[in-house]
Amino acid sequence: MKKFSLLLIFSLLLFTACKKDHVDATSTKTLQSSINDMASSLSTIKQIKFNEALYILKTFGVDAEGDVNEVKALGKLINGKKVPEILAMADEVAQKNNIEWASTAPPSLGEMNIFGDEKAKESDPNDVKANSLSIITRPSADDGNGATAIQIIPKLVDNAGNPVTFTGAGLETTLEVFSNGVKLSTAKNLMTDNNFKGFNLRFSSLLASKVVDNKIDITVSVKTTAKTFKMSKIGLDVNPSALKVPAPPKTDSTAVTTDPNAVIDPNNPTGTVPVPADPNATPAPATPKQPVADPKNTVSKFLNNVSSQNLKAAFEASNNPSWGSYESFANPTSGFGSVKNVTVKNITSNATNANNSSVNATYDVTDKNGKTTSLKVTFGLKNVNGDWKISSYKINP
Repeated sequence: MKKFSLLLIFSLLLFTACKKDHVDATSTKTLQSSINDMASSLSTIKQIKFNEALYILKTFGVDAEGDVNEVKALGKLINGKKVPEILAMADEVAQKNNIEWASTAPPSLGEMNIFGDEKAKESDPNDVKANSLSIITRPSADDGNGATAIQIIPKLVDNAGNPVTFTGAGLETTLEVFSNGVKLSTAKNLMTDNNFKGFNLRFSSLLASKVVDNKIDITVSVKTTAKTFKMSKIGLDVNPSALKVPAPPKTDSTAVTTDPNAVIDPNNPTGTVPVPADPNATPAPATPKQPVADPKNTVSKFLNNVSSQNLKAAFEASNNPSWGSYESFANPTSGFGSVKNVTVKNITSNATNANNSSVNATYDVTDKNGKTTSLKVTFGLKNVNGDWKISSYKINP
């Protein structure tokens, strides 16, 4: 009898020792097995919060499409992690995505199963009975120059169009934003009841160059256990002055761009062709032609040409390899082609000699969306055959 008791105790110890206290993501099978082992050592409430945390990480903590890929990505994210670490990671992801969830709060998302069991249960809070989805949209965050965001609130409604009542759910809700058929952004959140605050879409998150005619289209989907509801709104107005516009190029380099396909001679890396010296000739030092004009005039003309969008003349006043070709210089999105107007406040010379000059300019730039930026720029100029050419451009803080 004593021997049998010892054998039983040994078997129980062996069984306990085989249980894993951390995630093993070697395969989907070991991932599920290790998660089950970890959950079995928790109280009932802790098990529910642990499953909620895994769902938060799978839905919002990884970048993957489809349940299978999301589970694989989740495995990589939490491999080797223990329960407290996973709960802390879920807290961080929930806070980052403005989800009203915390590992220390009571259970709030119903019965979560990250491995795809979507069958409705008698007490399944995600099996919400609804007829369709409606969307409320309204401008928000007016800064005096118009709205800088739009609030998007989806609601599940019945046959009469009235919001249905439910609580304790965890319905995956997705917002997709388009313009002219091109997807601009995607966001996710959890709808726990029909008081869901929705999404606050900031216009500054959308590139002005991607928004056509200052209009966007949105599609919202809400996933219940039995059905995914989807609704779209077309042609919503956005405030063009609040859209994201890339800053003007910040460069301060006179380095010559080399052809990446060029073959370099290791014995002559500069590529210069040696000229045999004439032993009877007396070399005379070359005297560069001295510029007549003030270098400040070159900068002033350059800014005036940019303001009037005479970009060809502005480009010809430069000799700056960092600006590349004329097409790059005049690009309407990332180059000087995006400028609508320049208002010059001050132009002063720093230092000037026969070959080089430095000029400071303070001015306001207004882009084609009406956004104005104040700039302090140092222009570097060099003497090219008696004319001052802009060779560098540095935006100062």
